[in-house]
Amino acid sequence: MDELTRAVELLARQVGHWTPERWARSGRADRTHALVQRLADRAADAEGEPRRPVPRLPSDLALPDQLRVIAADLVAAQPSPTVLADAADDVTAVRRSL
Repeated sequence: MDELTRAVELLARQVGHWTPERWARSGRADRTHALVQRLADRAADAEGEPRRPVPRLPSDLALPDQLRVIAADLVAAQPSPTVLADAADDVTAVRRSL
């Protein structure tokens, strides 16, 4: 859990000041939204709920907040340590790719 929370905060801080133009470069917003969706899917699986699409908000500036909320949902779902570790690795990989 701590590893995921730390990875999410590092990513959110890295991108939290970006402009819409910076988000638009090289599919950054698409990659980040896809990450948010994967975290939401993991949370749904852990809760035994159906997977649902995470809405793409009108402004990519909301992505860091979306990331934090969905990651908190995943932690609250109390998945296995392996799921949390995989999620943290996923966040770290996306952060490095941006």
